Amino acid sequence: MKRLIEGFEQFRNEVFPTQRELFGKLAKGQSPSTMFITCADSRVMPEMMFCSQPGELFVYRNIGNIVPPYAQHVSGVVAAIEYAVKVLKVRHIVICGHSDCGAMKALQYPELVQDMPSVAAWMKHADVARYVVQQHGAGMDPLEALRCLTEENVVGQLEHLRTLPAVAAALATGQLSIHGWVYDIAHAELRAFDAQEGRFVLIEPGKGRVPEATPHARFSMPTASAA
Repeated sequence: MKRLIEGFEQFRNEVFPTQRELFGKLAKGQSPSTMFITCADSRVMPEMMFCSQPGELFVYRNIGNIVPPYAQHVSGVVAAIEYAVKVLKVRHIVICGHSDCGAMKALQYPELVQDMPSVAAWMKHADVARYVVQQHGAGMDPLEALRCLTEENVVGQLEHLRTLPAVAAALATGQLSIHGWVYDIAHAELRAFDAQEGRFVLIEPGKGRVPEATPHARFSMPTASAA
């Protein structure tokens, strides 16, 4: 706790004075362009990873970067997504998994959470990834299976995300884009799910488009009627 207080004192004395105008604006509201859903793992720090300024990212973290399907579970993450889309009008939602994820290890070895019933129940929302890997990952060594689980969990959560009415409506009119990423802690690399190719590809800034998981829009935006 002492470390946190000392860190806040450093922020107040060294960082805040240089950005006083920005914080003055933020005190009156926020307008982030991107919602970033990631794992609660302390090694994953979105603001540091993307060198983002306060107010740029609307971050939500939970065990396993999970988004429960809309009809199954009303949770904090579902409420946050609805708020981000309907009120903050974010243009992008990213679901980001990461390497060496404890939640994915629990998915791989359920006995690890047998004494944690709440965690075990939460991980049921990631069962789709375990099923896919069991069906198609025969012969994988444990590390490769963990990597595959991590990727398939991101894909599964993207599918869950699309069940939320606010998200589905925004996707249908092209107001929202969705992205599935995996962050490699050891190598500082990002891989993105490319819906067109059906696989994860390395994000290389400045080298072509960033792959998306966004379906094609089906409706045009309604226009205001003439007075």
